[in-house]
Amino acid sequence: MPAPPEAPADLDDAVLIERSWHRPELFAALYERYFGEIHRYAAARLGTQVADDLAAETFLVAFRKRDGFDPARGSVRPWLYGIATNLVAQHRRSERRRLEAFQRAPVDRGAVSGHEDRVAARVTAASAQGPLAAGIAGLSNGDRDVLLLVAIAGLSHEEISQTLGIPAGTVGSRLSRVRRKLRGALGGVNPLIGGTDG
Repeated sequence: MPAPPEAPADLDDAVLIERSWHRPELFAALYERYFGEIHRYAAARLGTQVADDLAAETFLVAFRKRDGFDPARGSVRPWLYGIATNLVAQHRRSERRRLEAFQRAPVDRGAVSGHEDRVAARVTAASAQGPLAAGIAGLSNGDRDVLLLVAIAGLSHEEISQTLGIPAGTVGSRLSRVRRKLRGALGGVNPLIGGTDG
């Protein structure tokens, strides 16, 4: 008796992509697997109004280019983030306006929760909101992409390397440069602990 066919949810990314070359409907499993996180990334970069379209466009581009995906890469996650980041690049002005609005937004002091340390950390982080947004807006496009792929998407250095097509060492050096610049924008203050950094 032949083994029952594997469900798409049981297949790894590379196998799904490869099989979708002949059975396009299998690509839907990748959409289900990654749409939420690509959408969150797009929303954090450009706002929720643009996120629906950008996330959908990411998967449309991926579907059209799926025969060019190298299954030896394994996970399609970095590949999808690469497509999304390229689409974000087409919307850079919107991202810059979003950061500028965040910089000007009034600081939300929030309600006191009774936990002094958490309240102090929130207040310190909130007061850093404007300078942090200005610091992020002032980064080069490449540095901003690396930072936000770490901060929003939670990608590893190797995944960012694959996503942006740059060496892993370059990812590390860009992150180091970004940390220095943002620390400078915040006057050497780490908003998470409320003291000076370094």
